[in-house]
Amino acid sequence: MGRKRKVRRQQHGSVWHWKQTDAWYYTLPGTKKRMPLFDEQGERIKGLARRDGAERAFAKIKVTLADNGPGYVPEGEWIVARVCSDYLQYCERGVSKATTSAGHHRSAKMWLNDLCAYCGALPVSQLKKGHITTWIESHSSWRSTETHRGVLSIVLAAFNRTEEMFGVANPLKGLKKPTPKPRLQSISPDDEQVIYDNLEPQFRNFLFAAVHTGLRPFCELAQLKAEHIEQTPRGMMWRVYSSKTKKTRKIPVRPEVAQLATQLLKDAPPGSNLPLFRNTKGGQWKRMTGVVRFGNLRKKLKWDQDPVRSKYTCYTCRHTFVHRMLSGYWTNGVGCSIETVAELIGDTPKVAFDHYGREWGQHYQAPLWAAIGEQPKPQNIPKPKGTKAGKKVRA
Repeated sequence: MGRKRKVRRQQHGSVWHWKQTDAWYYTLPGTKKRMPLFDEQGERIKGLARRDGAERAFAKIKVTLADNGPGYVPEGEWIVARVCSDYLQYCERGVSKATTSAGHHRSAKMWLNDLCAYCGALPVSQLKKGHITTWIESHSSWRSTETHRGVLSIVLAAFNRTEEMFGVANPLKGLKKPTPKPRLQSISPDDEQVIYDNLEPQFRNFLFAAVHTGLRPFCELAQLKAEHIEQTPRGMMWRVYSSKTKKTRKIPVRPEVAQLATQLLKDAPPGSNLPLFRNTKGGQWKRMTGVVRFGNLRKKLKWDQDPVRSKYTCYTCRHTFVHRMLSGYWTNGVGCSIETVAELIGDTPKVAFDHYGREWGQHYQAPLWAAIGEQPKPQNIPKPKGTKAGKKVRA
C-alpha cells in the first residue's frame, strides 16, 4: 500500500503562523522561501490571535506586487545592502565597546560598500555564489589569495550574522575561501642594518624593537607604555595586551631591547600616558603611517624592484623574529620549540606551526632527516651584529 501524500496545511499565497517563532509569514506561489509579515510600525506580526493583522499586511503586499511587477522587492525582505548595513552597524558598536578592532571595521566598510555598489539592491534570496566570485574577479588589484580570503571572510561574516540574528537563510553557505599561504619573508642581518641606516631614530627604534621581540607592530608594540614594563632579577619583562586576540601575555625581552626601552622611558615615564615608541610628532604609531613609511623606504633603496625585498613590510619584523628563534640565531644554532615561540608571539601552537613550523622549525625537520638516516649538520647561523638602534639610541 502506497504512502499517503502529505497535504499542505496552507496553500502558497496565503498567510501562516510558525509556532517556533510565534510569527506570521507568507510564501509566494512558485517559491519556497518564507517571508515574515510586518505591521505598520515595522515590527514583526507575532501571536496566534493576530491573524487579521497578518491578512491585512499580506493584502497590501499582493496589491504592491500587482502594481510593481514580479521584480519588486516586498517591504521587509532582506536585500544585500541591508545585510551589509546591519553588519557595519554591528562592527561600529563593537569598536565603541572595544570588542571589534578598528582595522576590521575599516576593512569591512571598504569591502562591503564596494559589494553594495555591485549588487546591493539584489534580494538575498536571489544572491548566488557566482555573484561574489565575479565581483572579486572584477578587481584587478586584488591579486593576492590573502586579499581574497580577507574579503570573503568579512562577506561571509555579514551573511552569517544575518542568518543567526534574523533567521535569513545564508545563500553563501559552503563558499570556500582560498587556502592560506603565509608570506614568510625574513629580513637578513645585512638588510636589517641597511634599513636602520636609512631611517630617522623614531621609526628605526620602532622596527628594531619589532625585530627583537616579535610583537605585532601596531596592535601590540605601538601601544606599549611605561606601566607595562617590569624589572625582574633576570631582566626586563613586558606585559603585552593584544587588541587582536583580546589577551595579555608577559614576555622577557633581550638585553639590547631593555637598554633601548630604558632610554626611551626618560621621555615617557610612568603616569605620562605616552607610548614608549613614538612617531616623529610624539604620538602613537599608526598602521597607515607605518605602511607609508616602509613603502617609501623600499622605493628609496630601490627594493620595490627586487622579488624578495619588495615584500618587506613592518610585519616582516615579526616573521624575522620567529625565524631567528626557530633557527637559533641568538642561541648558537639551537632553535626553540614551536610551543615556546607561540607563547612569545601570542599565537596558539597550531597557528604558529601552520605559519612557521613546517618551513623553519628544527623540531619538525630534525625527525624527518633522522628517519632517512641523515644526521643533523651544524648550521651556518650568522652571529648577531650590534646595530645602530641597539648601540646609539635617540628618542
